[in-house]
Order: sequence, then structure tokens, then C-alpha cells
Amino acid sequence: MIDRSIGTHDGSFHADEVTACALLLTFGLADENKIIRSRDPMALSGCEYVCDVGGIYDPSKKRFDHHQAGYRGDLSSAGMILQYLKEQKVIDTATYDFLNDSVVSGVDAHDNGKVTSEPGTCTFSQVVSNFVPAVYDPPSDVQNKAFFEALDFAVGHFKRLLERYSYIGSCREKVAESMKSKEKFLYFDEAMPWMDSFFEMEGENHPALFVIMPSGTHWKLRGIPPTMDEKMKVRVPLPTEWAGLLDQDLKKASGIEGAIFCHKGRFISVWETKEDAFKALEHILSPT
Repeated sequence: MIDRSIGTHDGSFHADEVTACALLLTFGLADENKIIRSRDPMALSGCEYVCDVGGIYDPSKKRFDHHQAGYRGDLSSAGMILQYLKEQKVIDTATYDFLNDSVVSGVDAHDNGKVTSEPGTCTFSQVVSNFVPAVYDPPSDVQNKAFFEALDFAVGHFKRLLERYSYIGSCREKVAESMKSKEKFLYFDEAMPWMDSFFEMEGENHPALFVIMPSGTHWKLRGIPPTMDEKMKVRVPLPTEWAGLLDQDLKKASGIEGAIFCHKGRFISVWETKEDAFKALEHILSPT
């Protein structure tokens, strides 16, 4: 048995085994230079982990294939590995849910033929598949090079996702503190991710309608969506007469000297100072 090794099939590759391998590498359970691409049972028998090949799903033996008739579930090798990481307490349930919702459940669905492609939409699975050489039946060295390029992309993607997830979590207490006042706005004295934490902490039932926070050297006033599933909507839009205006035009329409920009979608606006942003908020909330 080769410690920290992964066996997966050779030839053309798919997002599920690339994702499975990437998860094992990202969480430090295997080494990239110990990945063996083969369908030879003898070669695979010496691997600590075997993904998407071998005809066995048995987490206790670190075997993660889903092609055999005996497996009736909806997971691909990607979902199997993610579930294994949770069961082994390598990740907690919250991290499992985040990664599953962000990437892995989509990879499972793609691999099991449960995704209908929409024009103009490119999924993670489709991006990984684009690493497969365009020419059919290329030499094995070409296939292997492409596989490891796809793997590096997937590992990088997971590392960036986890970095963002960690940062969101680190700001959670600040979001909770702002929510305590039950005002019609959330205020932050620094730019930070707030939406995920806000809705995780029952933001749907919170009275806040807007968020005020810095944006570079300026300040932004942004409408809050009704729910996390309706992120493109806001509870209260910015005034119709501000929509799409810049600089002098917005200054004139709003009567606020520090006006810079209001999006035509009326969900966000930018102001010179914090005081200007609060003036804009007061204008919106004041009774007509």
C-alpha cells in the first residue's frame, strides 16, 4: 500500500474524479505526485484511495466508485469523497454544506446526467471538462498532462472558496452586532461580507432595509434583498428619480452634494462620505 496515494482511471477524465482528487489534496490526505491513473486492478490495489474506478464503494476501505450496479445513490466520486471527509471529521457539517452547495452537488448532478445546460451558463464541471484534450484518443502523456492541469485548477478553486468562507465566518460577529439594534439599516465601519451571515442569523425576519459601509475611499448605500434566494431584488429600491444618474445629475436629483452614482437597477448607490450616505438613507426613509 502506497501511503497518501490516489488511484483513478486513465484515459479521458471528468469533473467528478478531478474534484474527488482535488478534495483529498486540499485537505491534506494525499499527495499529487502519488496519483496513479490506471485501470489495472493490481496498480489500483496498492493505492490508499481509489476514486471513480474499481467497482467498489466502501468508505471503510477508501474505495469510492459509483458505476457498479450495486450502487443506487446519487453521488459521484466527488460527493462520495466529500461525504467521507465529513464522516471522518476532517470537515464539519457547515463546511460540508458550503462545499456541497458551492460545487460538489453540481458535479454529482452533471456526472449522473441530471443537469440541463443553459445557453450562456458555464458550470464548474464544464470548465473542468474543457481541460480534456480536444483531439480524441490522444497519447497517454498528453491526457495525463491535461488531467493534472485540471486538478491544479480544481485545487486552486477549492482553496479560494475556503479562504472566502473563512473570511465570511470571521466577520459573522460584526454582522450579529449590527443586527442587534433592530434598526432599518445595518452599519459597518469597514467593508466586509455580510449577506450570508445576515440570512443565516434569521435576516429574513430582520427589519433592516439597507446597508451602509465603506467602498474604497467612498461609502455605499445598498438595499437588502428579501431573502438569500432573491439576491437580485431589494426590500425597498432606491428612488426612481436617482436611477442611473452620475455625479452632477445625481447631486441635483438628490440634493446631496456628495452624490457619486446610483445604479439603474436602484439597488446600490455610492456617496463621498458616510454622512452623505446617511443623508441619502434619511431621504429614502423619511415620510413623504
